[in-house]
Amino acid sequence: MSYLDTSARPTPREVLARYYQAMLDKSADDLADLYAVDAVHEFPFTSPGFPARYEGREAVRAGYRAAWGSSPVQVREVREIAVYETAGPEVIVAEHVVVATLPARRTTFTVPGLLILDVHDGLIRRARDYMDGLGLANARK
Repeated sequence: MSYLDTSARPTPREVLARYYQAMLDKSADDLADLYAVDAVHEFPFTSPGFPARYEGREAVRAGYRAAWGSSPVQVREVREIAVYETAGPEVIVAEHVVVATLPARRTTFTVPGLLILDVHDGLIRRARDYMDGLGLANARK
């Protein structure tokens, strides 16, 4: 009989912290590496510049690499408002506010969001990303 060592697998809360750090670093690679190969990342609210979903780790990598690479927006802080544990130990819900700047304009703005992560074996299987995409688009005008 073989036993798997699960102690090295990050918890959903640790995955969330790494997710936020990838946002701060604008690292599409670090973000994508948090996802299972066949993961799905959904944007239930329409967000200019984002598709409705990414299917698969490599789609997450390519999508965020393109979005973050072409964006002048710099994330300065992710303010965690609340993190909710759920009845399912693999699901975590995080309410946050992203504080960002447009360096060329010297303006700061905030984008509220809600993130639901389904984490299995330390990797995101499904992410539902509810962000104020319209607020982001308006800030960039």
